[in-house]
Amino acid sequence: MKLRGLRLDSHKSRPLERPIRVVPPPATLVLALDQGSGEDALPVVRPGDSVRTGSVVAAASGAAAALHSPVSGTVREIAVRPTPRGASRCIVIENDGRDDPVAPAAPVDWRAMEGTALIEHVAAAGTAGLGGAAFPSATKLALARAADAELLLLNGAECEPWICCDAALMRERAADVVLGAQVMLAASGAQRCLIAIEDDKPEAIAAIQSAARAATDERIEVRVLPAVFPLGAEGPLVAAVTGREVPHDGWPPQVGVVCQNVGTAAAVARLVQDGRPVTTRIVTVTGSGVKQPANVEACIGTPVGELVAACGGYTAEGARRIAGGSLTGRSLAGDDVPVTKGVNCILLATDADLPARAAEMPCIRCGDCATVCPAGLLPQQLHVAARSDDSAALARFGLSACIECGCCDYVCPSAIPLTVRFRAARERQHLADLERRRAREAKARYERHQRRLAEQAEAEREAFDDARRRARGPDSGGR
Repeated sequence: MKLRGLRLDSHKSRPLERPIRVVPPPATLVLALDQGSGEDALPVVRPGDSVRTGSVVAAASGAAAALHSPVSGTVREIAVRPTPRGASRCIVIENDGRDDPVAPAAPVDWRAMEGTALIEHVAAAGTAGLGGAAFPSATKLALARAADAELLLLNGAECEPWICCDAALMRERAADVVLGAQVMLAASGAQRCLIAIEDDKPEAIAAIQSAARAATDERIEVRVLPAVFPLGAEGPLVAAVTGREVPHDGWPPQVGVVCQNVGTAAAVARLVQDGRPVTTRIVTVTGSGVKQPANVEACIGTPVGELVAACGGYTAEGARRIAGGSLTGRSLAGDDVPVTKGVNCILLATDADLPARAAEMPCIRCGDCATVCPAGLLPQQLHVAARSDDSAALARFGLSACIECGCCDYVCPSAIPLTVRFRAARERQHLADLERRRAREAKARYERHQRRLAEQAEAEREAFDDARRRARGPDSGGR
């Protein structure tokens, strides 16, 4: 099978020279209600409330997983703050420094639990995709169980340059990844598990293979793939490993596969080992703008500046702050932006770290963007539709299938910011769909209200007629 994409310099070696560092919890944590999935969790606390370590501060809602406090302390406010996705309502918690847990650490007897009960446990822990999307893991497992998916695919490809938190995790905590795979096999009902790792991570491959052998579980296998960007994206990964194409508007369980990140698997392992919810994650802090690039484990809600300080601080060079890698990442507003479940990398990039960007020129229709597009789209056609905001053409040319990998930007000789425009077009469509949904809901509410008024009026007329008949008496007849 031909793999579309790019072979790029990885820029991963410097952070991997050091073991994972643990960043102490900060004095103030900012917990974004949108942890990266695009939807907000529902806050269940108010300003002034006391919270304990591990207590629920926001309930799951749609594509948003539940959110837990990483520390004990007091809710200072719920307000809009800068986040990796631009801005979001956030729960701001003052850390009291006591680390008072809501419940004592206790292992979970997952082998004795039914699959559906395991899925509920995973959901209650706020487990989300730690590869970047932050989609609720329990929802994926439930979809897989309902569809009788036979394959659990753990994504350890980590194909984008600069990002290496998964590589560090697999090297240092391989047993957790394998245990998480076993738990998710039980939860999803899948029959076997493939752990996909790209061939530029030999230490991670060796560690996972060793842990799989130690687990003596023949259902778990390591699959080594070529280092091609964006092979780590869900659709291309499923196609590369199984040869099955996930429908553009569908889910991997429709083709018998459930995908989870290796970091998510390790989080599930920690859940069954000590019963703790997801309150921390590993983040790569890298780039020429930081003195000591490293992978760090930090509480969700920790300001980016604290991670940079843990890595020796900024170099003298000016640096752009980017959440994610150099191709798919988003610029950050400042050091006070908090870590979310979806943040796998903070890239402090100087001009030397990023490709030189020429002035934008007209499209010459060379077709390079179509050649590298891993989704098999025609980016030049999508660009024309995006510029004119032609929703019908955007649908026809498959905007919904775009994974925003940035390959088309990278190869475009005219320096057209294609991915930015596709993302903007998608957001406009999302807002338009949201407005249409709200309009339908408003219309339905109005129609229900009108029906209630009509029913009330009819009941009042019947009551009035009945009262009038009683007042006339039984012998009034028609007089």
